[in-house]
Amino acid sequence: MVQQGAVHEATRWLLQHGYFLLLSAVAAEQLGVPVPAAPLLLAMGALAGRGHYNLISALALSSLAALAADLVWFQLGRRRGESILGILCRISLEPDSCVRLTRHAFDRYGPASLLFCKFVPGLSTVAPPMAGSSGMSFARFVLLDLTGSALWAGAFLSTGWIFRRETERALEILSNLGIGFFVVLVAPPLLWLMWKYAQRRAWFARVKVQRVTPEELHTMLAWGEPPSVIDLRHARTVERTGLKIAGAYVLEVEELNVHLRKLPAGSHLVFYCS
Repeated sequence: MVQQGAVHEATRWLLQHGYFLLLSAVAAEQLGVPVPAAPLLLAMGALAGRGHYNLISALALSSLAALAADLVWFQLGRRRGESILGILCRISLEPDSCVRLTRHAFDRYGPASLLFCKFVPGLSTVAPPMAGSSGMSFARFVLLDLTGSALWAGAFLSTGWIFRRETERALEILSNLGIGFFVVLVAPPLLWLMWKYAQRRAWFARVKVQRVTPEELHTMLAWGEPPSVIDLRHARTVERTGLKIAGAYVLEVEELNVHLRKLPAGSHLVFYCS
């Protein structure tokens, strides 16, 4: 069948160009391209268990590929500061929470977040520029990021190596599915993307927020009755950057219900989060 031939052709490609495909997929994923590297890591681990590839070489290549991609974002974070996070999160399906959640994780765990960030969707790409904007030294970033990359790649490679027989059986089953192979492969991520998009559209339909430009806020603060400005960034982020709108209240989202009750009734509120 054509579909079975496609599966065998993909397997042949993996056997011939496994290292190159692994390096490309890992680097692309860490750069932010929606290319899932985990399935390829599992497959390479299984092939290494069958003697087609060397497990240590696959681990070294994938770790270095992830580090190389992360260094790009690290340097951008150093040069552009936390503003680079806005660019990354605009391409996210959840841009409104992306920066806040990333900052919260980095502020909570500090540089140690680089050790586990690749296991957390979204945080993997955003953590390196966050580390760069925080002033972390180059040597410390390389050490922590390379360790985290090795832990991440090693987890998938070793899983594929341990369960290599189960992986082979799964590929055999998929090859016998015919066109169902492509349905099983493509349908879950496609349905997830559609669900996230619909969820986001529904959220925008429910919530209507009037946006205020920096120039408009400056005018509001200078004339008449100034609004109450609520800075939703983490307190450690404000302390680290040293930047804050004069007179703004620094509150986390979880604290809003308590502190907003203390403000004068009828106050105009302006929320700031990035």
